Amino acid sequence: MKSLRRPYSEQRPTDLGGGVWSVPVPIPGNPLGYTLIYAIESPAGPVLVDAGWNHPDAWLALRDGLAATGMDIREVRGVVVTHFHPDHAGLAGQVRQESGAWIAMHEADAALIRSMHETGESVRRVERAGMLRRAGAGAAEVEAATAYRPEPPATPDRTLDDGDLVDLPGRRLRTVWTPGHTPGHICLHLEDADRLFTGDHVLPSITPHIGIYPYDRTDMDPLGDFLASLEKVAELGTLEALPAHEWIFQDTAGRAREISTHHEEKLASLTALLAEAGEPLTIWEIASRMTWKRPWDELPSMLRGLAAAEAAAHLRALEVRGQARRAPEGEPEGDTVRFAVHS
Repeated sequence: MKSLRRPYSEQRPTDLGGGVWSVPVPIPGNPLGYTLIYAIESPAGPVLVDAGWNHPDAWLALRDGLAATGMDIREVRGVVVTHFHPDHAGLAGQVRQESGAWIAMHEADAALIRSMHETGESVRRVERAGMLRRAGAGAAEVEAATAYRPEPPATPDRTLDDGDLVDLPGRRLRTVWTPGHTPGHICLHLEDADRLFTGDHVLPSITPHIGIYPYDRTDMDPLGDFLASLEKVAELGTLEALPAHEWIFQDTAGRAREISTHHEEKLASLTALLAEAGEPLTIWEIASRMTWKRPWDELPSMLRGLAAAEAAAHLRALEVRGQARRAPEGEPEGDTVRFAVHS
């Protein structure tokens, strides 16, 4: 697929018609460049889909971008956050302070934010270090990968369940729960315009990060959830997709099925990798042998950690399908986790 991505410097607030605007907000130091924030007009004030990264430059871009569309950030009615990641939820709290807007997201992500505020960064850093050690990461990699993380976003005022209509007077904006990228990721179907705000769930040329945290947990299957969510979105039909990154595109259903095929191919390759190994491998060893956009040796520690989370999510999906197993089975909690092909 030929890339249509333009640098942030070339992005401008855009009238998408039908009372919907896009406002690009930068993500400083991130190769994604920017998040596309959407503003939907209503008689009671605009509602935003996502808010952007918590950074002064991002705040100015959001405030001034809305002003360029004729909207005042002080009149924002609400912010619907597609998921809790900082490039989506980071500025929601500041918008609320400025306008009194409500913040809404799915309960599963709201619970994660509450937990972050309750535990604190020092506790989370210790938990990440333990996770990395059990995955087989070396001491230097553990130290580098547990570096500073941004402050958690503001706790929402409201939660949205699958099928709920957003408080948007005069419009029908329905919640579509699409877990996978995060447990509480949502898309938003603007039913009166056949449009779908896809967040990070369906993007035009890249695929979202699907990881499992901690890597060795057995009570969830993020990739399995993601694949089911892709099919759920595909069943909505050929809606226009308004994603949080890259560019707007047609035929959400077709792209959702392309992404699903990509992951099925990745699962097949991972099964072959386990079979060829001939012995159980740690999550870190498996991740280092998988194919990424850059060679493993060139990945910085933080990206290695993300790659290991992706490997773990795919391993968990294979385990649920009965195609991979932990070895030895019944291994005590806290030991290094290894996986092998299911015999």
